[in-house]
Amino acid sequence: MMLHTPTTEAQACAVVASIVEARVPLAIRGGGTRTGLGRPDNAVSTISSAGLSGITLYEPAEMVIGAKAGTPLQLIEETLAARGQMLTFEPMDHRTLFGTEGEPTIGAVAAGNISGPRRINAGAARDSLIGIKLINGRGELVKSGGRVMKNVTGLDLVKLVAGSFGTLGFLTEVTFRVLPRPERVVTLIWEDLADETAVALLSAALGSPFEPMAAAHLPAGIGAEQARTLLRLENFSASISYRAAELARLLKAHGRPELVEGRASEALWREVRDAAFFAGTQDAVWRLSLAPTNGPKATAAIARTVPGARWFYDWGGGLVWLAVPADGDAGAAAIRATLKPLGGHATLVRAADAVRAVVPVFEPLSEPLMRVTAGIKKSFDPEGVFEPGRMYAGI
Repeated sequence: MMLHTPTTEAQACAVVASIVEARVPLAIRGGGTRTGLGRPDNAVSTISSAGLSGITLYEPAEMVIGAKAGTPLQLIEETLAARGQMLTFEPMDHRTLFGTEGEPTIGAVAAGNISGPRRINAGAARDSLIGIKLINGRGELVKSGGRVMKNVTGLDLVKLVAGSFGTLGFLTEVTFRVLPRPERVVTLIWEDLADETAVALLSAALGSPFEPMAAAHLPAGIGAEQARTLLRLENFSASISYRAAELARLLKAHGRPELVEGRASEALWREVRDAAFFAGTQDAVWRLSLAPTNGPKATAAIARTVPGARWFYDWGGGLVWLAVPADGDAGAAAIRATLKPLGGHATLVRAADAVRAVVPVFEPLSEPLMRVTAGIKKSFDPEGVFEPGRMYAGI
């Protein structure tokens, strides 16, 4: 496979133009840490953003940062931390789950709309993404969005590209808004709650005025013998003390929570963020998105039809991480049949290439939505060279 590593946008445009002329299927790579996401590609050439690295804009007073797409995520986070700031959406690091190496890049975070536990309160990566530069399937450099949220020029295009997994074009630069780092972070932990009870607790907390920034439930056997229900509070120290006490009072029917902070709290949420409980296994891993109150119903039904299934809940119960034996279709038929009446959808995050080649990785679209999706792909990438079939077979 031929690898192209342009160091300027002009070079990248020339590479894409030559690929389009030859009509060669093209894969897009950043740090190579998420190559297992999506359907297996059939590309014969790859374009890498590794040569496009560096912070291009940082204005702490305006709370905005811009960088070339190949910039390591770690550099972005360290630069922000030095000024007491952070990315709002707590991006997941897939290296833990996939066992990959390399460095995650900021462009890949934008392309995959990669978000973590804070998403439930602060929004997803696309909600903080305010500007992009993209090379489309004509070899043209397109700039969309700006440096401030008030500049909505092309903002819809920015949001559309986030989560497109490189199927619409090659990102060369991205701009995000950022937030101040909290002075203090604490985690409240309740033990031994059943799934339905735990999700009810999380829902009550998220519906309160005390603003949890993350909410998760780990059933027994997920990282510990006992089930653990987690709420994370962030802000000034005085605010944390008040809100923690009020939440404990509001939820006193479930017992008194343990308060954890510092490295122990950080490590726990890192495991939740990265689905680390399923690392180092051969299981297929799914993400289920559905109404929080339907999460326990879905997992109970799946457990009856897919032996060996394990799971935990994030986003207040609205996101279920599910691990199942990687036999056959990795439980796809049973999982999607269970979710259909509940109004949810399922994404196959980790499985062998042979499984991802035959099982729809993303939730199958209705015929009208598939036509719209194909039309959008055609408008960005007329010759269909960018990541063909990465998200949906035939597109």
